[in-house]
Amino acid sequence: MSGINMPKIMYGTAWKKERTTELVTQAIKAGFRGVDTACQPKHYREDLVGKALRDVFEQGVVKREEVFIQTKFTSIDGQDQSQPLPYDPNLPIPEQVKQSFGTSLKNLGVEYVDSVVLHSPLRTREQTLSAYQTLETFVQEGKIRYLGISNIYDPKLFLWLIERVGVKIGVVQNRWYERNGWDWAVWEICQKHDIRYQSFWTLTGSPSLLQHPHLISLASKYGLTPEQTIYKLCQLWNITPLCGSTTLSHVNEALAVEDATGLKDDTPEVKQLWDAMHAV
Repeated sequence: MSGINMPKIMYGTAWKKERTTELVTQAIKAGFRGVDTACQPKHYREDLVGKALRDVFEQGVVKREEVFIQTKFTSIDGQDQSQPLPYDPNLPIPEQVKQSFGTSLKNLGVEYVDSVVLHSPLRTREQTLSAYQTLETFVQEGKIRYLGISNIYDPKLFLWLIERVGVKIGVVQNRWYERNGWDWAVWEICQKHDIRYQSFWTLTGSPSLLQHPHLISLASKYGLTPEQTIYKLCQLWNITPLCGSTTLSHVNEALAVEDATGLKDDTPEVKQLWDAMHAV
């Protein structure tokens, strides 16, 4: 997306638990320059992401400005209330958002965050807009650069929100997989409004895509694995995939996709695969 210096692939930190620091450090040292997390103890150790960031900054591996850091505000419906919460759930939503973002800054050990995303729409449209507008105040203060929303699959709600926000939606992060037909309706809105689409479940959610004859043909033709081919196609289609691999060899394979310049969007097999995926 124009104006956003977002890497073409980002490292996802969900479900890493106690290994989070080790794995984020491994990913950044290998070459990842985008990290996605959330202020949601249920699935993320945002504090351990912060430890990894402090370590690589102190070691001189990267500078703060070289890493795109993204976190999320998770509403109470997405939190595990048996765990300590990052905000007081009894407060009004704007105060919950403020407390959550304050927790994120402390966890991550940074003065600003590149992107903050609503983890999902809230219970009502008005609550969703209120949470987003609260984050807008931090953009105005220079503590957040870009805003977005995740898990939004209703095109009508998405368009409603686009029309009402003060700070342009810059990021959408959704499941991009077989069961939702690769979310083309929301993706198309993103293209129309110059919004960066981020994908998760990109590989694990589409086993039949990994075995599709057109994909296998492309992988063989360009010397890529099927997994690398999907990541490359995402990049060609203006999608930033999240990679959460814990294996260094797979981390390196994911990063190598950017150098696979031979595969182009106008390749006949790519067009055939595109048509097949849109026919689902």
